[in-house]
Amino acid sequence: MNQDQFAVFLSDNRTAFQPQEIVRVTVLWALSTIPQGMEARLFWRTRGKGTEDVEIVARRSLNPPAAAGETALEFPLPDGPWSFSGKLISLGWGVEVVAVPDGQNARCEFVLGPNGQEILLPSL
Repeated sequence: MNQDQFAVFLSDNRTAFQPQEIVRVTVLWALSTIPQGMEARLFWRTRGKGTEDVEIVARRSLNPPAAAGETALEFPLPDGPWSFSGKLISLGWGVEVVAVPDGQNARCEFVLGPNGQEILLPSL
């Protein structure tokens, strides 16, 4: 194998969810060495001007038996915070999977909000 491969995909190609729904992902990996383990993290983060914040909401340990494989997992979503975008800052959600101990990772991002829609903040 020439290059490691690592990916996380949202099931059913969904990119938007409502509070308290279940987000389901598929994790695929083909690594040059067998990882000791993997950790999946449900998180939200802010982007934009100023300090970027990240909050890990839930974690799942995965123990892959081989250097290559596939697994599915799910996280129940909380009530918030909702995804939003403004002129200076935005907040988005995602699931990240990290291989231990080398730190290789993959992530997918999605929107969490009422009716599965991001809140658009008005420009002032």
